[in-house]
Amino acid sequence: MAISIVLDAGHGGYDSGASYQGRREKDDVLALTLAVGEKLKEAGYDVYYTRETDVYDSPYEKAQMANATGADYFVSFHRNSSPNPNTYNGVQTLVYQENQVVNDIADAVNEQLEGVGFKNLGIDERPGLVVLRRTQMPAVLVEVGFINSDVDNQTFDQNYDRMVDALATGIEKGIQEARGETERRFGVQVGLFQYFSNAQYLQQQLQDMGYTVQIKKEGPYYAVVVGVETSLEGAVELQTTLRDMGYDTLIVNL
Repeated sequence: MAISIVLDAGHGGYDSGASYQGRREKDDVLALTLAVGEKLKEAGYDVYYTRETDVYDSPYEKAQMANATGADYFVSFHRNSSPNPNTYNGVQTLVYQENQVVNDIADAVNEQLEGVGFKNLGIDERPGLVVLRRTQMPAVLVEVGFINSDVDNQTFDQNYDRMVDALATGIEKGIQEARGETERRFGVQVGLFQYFSNAQYLQQQLQDMGYTVQIKKEGPYYAVVVGVETSLEGAVELQTTLRDMGYDTLIVNL
């Protein structure tokens, strides 16, 4: 039986959520939720939504919808906001109470989004949030950047497809870790940079050549890693190809 996930696009209808210069939270997260849902469906998950259009249901009703599906996990998407624009930026994942399962998912999501270019603000307990308190399955709420941060909005818009992939990958990786189903995966590191923009430039070059490429934070540096291989033999073959193209290579665990 496939693992099932409820995806919740925050707010909706008359409740626009946070807004900034005409941009509305409810719109950003609805499009994002549907896009991530498609990626998870392609990966073999059963996906349910609390809303697929611009409608309002209360947080209590959303929790009831989620519980009625009998799904295994619940993920809610929101965008953060601060009292004054451009004061804060970054992604943060909220949980009712920290435990190994929700921490695995939250950590994986935050890490993947950090690779897209967001600042990682970590995990925070929010026992007062109804969609976290009333859901009967492990639940996380992802604040995908601050809507009144120009830096976060630029990352959100310019790296949209990568952000969608990162969210789907983070959710999947977190669930696998929580269920003890992780398998060894390998990539080939082809660059290590002090500045994210330099890593991003190399990433784009390789993506234009058809490779799957991610940026991983390694201490104060940004590593550009090509491929997701499930065998060491596959990683060695990829390494040889990249080395023949002139890249300095290193096989790494993902």
